[in-house]
Amino acid sequence: MRHVVFLYCFFLSSLTLQAQSPFVPLNTDYYHLIDRLEIRQNRWAEGFHSSVKPYNRHSVIQLTDSLLNNANRDLSDTDYFNYDYLRDDSWEWVSVKRDTARSDPFTRHLLPAPSVGDSRQPFLKHFYRKKADFYSLQTPDIDLHVNPVLHLGLGMESVSRQTEPVSSNRQELFVNTRGLEVRGTIGKKLGFYSFFSDNQAILPAYIQDYGLTYSGSSGLGGSAPGEGFTKRFGTYGVDYLSARGYITFNALKVINVQFGHDKNFFGNGYRSLFLSDNSPQYLFMKFSTRLGKRFQYTNLFTHLQNTQVELRAGEDLIPPKFMAVHHLSVNVSDHINFGVFEAEVFSRDRVDLSYLNPVILYRYVESHLGSADNAFIGIDVKANFLSHFLVYSQLMLDEFRLGDLMAGKGSWTNKFAFQVGGKYIDAFNVPNLDLQVEMNLARPYTYAHEASPTVNAGQTNYAHYSQPLAHPLGSNFAEGIGIVRYQRKRLSLNGTFGVMMTGTDPAPDFNYGGNILKDYNTRRSDDGNFIGQGRKTIINYGDVRASYMIRHNVFLEGRYMYRFQDSQARSNTYTNQTASFALRWNFPYRSWVF
Repeated sequence: MRHVVFLYCFFLSSLTLQAQSPFVPLNTDYYHLIDRLEIRQNRWAEGFHSSVKPYNRHSVIQLTDSLLNNANRDLSDTDYFNYDYLRDDSWEWVSVKRDTARSDPFTRHLLPAPSVGDSRQPFLKHFYRKKADFYSLQTPDIDLHVNPVLHLGLGMESVSRQTEPVSSNRQELFVNTRGLEVRGTIGKKLGFYSFFSDNQAILPAYIQDYGLTYSGSSGLGGSAPGEGFTKRFGTYGVDYLSARGYITFNALKVINVQFGHDKNFFGNGYRSLFLSDNSPQYLFMKFSTRLGKRFQYTNLFTHLQNTQVELRAGEDLIPPKFMAVHHLSVNVSDHINFGVFEAEVFSRDRVDLSYLNPVILYRYVESHLGSADNAFIGIDVKANFLSHFLVYSQLMLDEFRLGDLMAGKGSWTNKFAFQVGGKYIDAFNVPNLDLQVEMNLARPYTYAHEASPTVNAGQTNYAHYSQPLAHPLGSNFAEGIGIVRYQRKRLSLNGTFGVMMTGTDPAPDFNYGGNILKDYNTRRSDDGNFIGQGRKTIINYGDVRASYMIRHNVFLEGRYMYRFQDSQARSNTYTNQTASFALRWNFPYRSWVF
């Protein structure tokens, strides 16, 4: 990793005078507000390419400015509410001292001249002077924002299993998260972000079952989706720390550098088949090059961890693995975007300099080195139209052979994943009623790789901390999702409904291609493979939630989820119902639907 640190120091020494904004943390609800603004303006945003997330705060403010100045349709009261919310949340990047876009010109002179985001009632003069920040400080040298993080939730779960005799049990659920979030800039050149939380939770039974498959310790230490090291808390609970942090700066006017621990997301859907936020945060360095409004080229170099390897006595460090990613996003026009994705997962005791070349084809590097690394190539495309619609798609290829596909024998080498979806905002001319549909599938053995006498199991599969880097189901699945969102200012209603079909292994020594942690050389057959092979499992679920924002980034919400899992193995057939109530303060909602 010392080579990456050297590069980091080199670029840090070449800072320009360009101010650099921290990024908005990944948050499905928050990012939906941003993405619907882009759809409404009927052309792509100028400050970012929305296929690559997260977005920086300055670019989000640029989008709000652009929408208000060039709105294609009248904005609803809720649209104005969201406009104010986004600007208040990143008030330091609003260029004018006073945001008068919606002030009444006949009474404007009678009002005091507040700055954007000012709170009407500061607490003890020094706290909540801004609506979005518990504490903030602005001087010529530093811009600082400090916020507490809290997530308190209580719920009840009912599980009915179809075993003989039929059994039913109830279990209390809870989540208790306390933390701190800090962001800002230094000298208007260096942006920074830090997040830390301490967590205890009892999660639903299906999530605990999921952890038995995608957990580096076979569930003995508990598991939490999207989190790394965990410990048992009581009989069914889990205890873990969560932390993220990075710095960001502009090495050149058109090149942004981000270095730290966090997550990234490539795509426009609810899921991503390229790289999602499903796995835990990881160490990375990202270079984002913007060439005008048309081109954005992203290089991502990551340090991952392989928890599939059992540590020998006296060993403390989890074996490292690495991933290098290229993604080129091109705005072909105001309505069409096209992207090319490439990733390589490789196993070394240190970063391989050959993969740090930002403009070379990784497949060539792999062949040139004579390595057996794991290469992926993908394309994505999206289109917006009529200021109401967005359609999008992804195709990920992993060891794909056209000849075997044309032969129609179900060859295991036809490893690919495919996504298609669409969004319809202000559906049927109902303000702030937004619909989304999406289909995802992955062939058996996609994202998996092989072990060898010189490479341990898990060193080259598409997983980090024994959790998939793309779709949470791994591979060998097909999925359909429908999402309904409605907002009326502070009140939001969300419904997520779906059906998933996947094939599971009847025993640990079987490999039907669904568990990407397994060596694909243990596959059931070279031919005759199909999606859903193994023990066919169909999951139907409905997840509905009502959320009310009582003040900026403080939410009260109630949730109900029904989930029915029907498996050819009767012991794995059960119905799960959960109901919960929670308070969230500067903490994103986590759906965990799979």
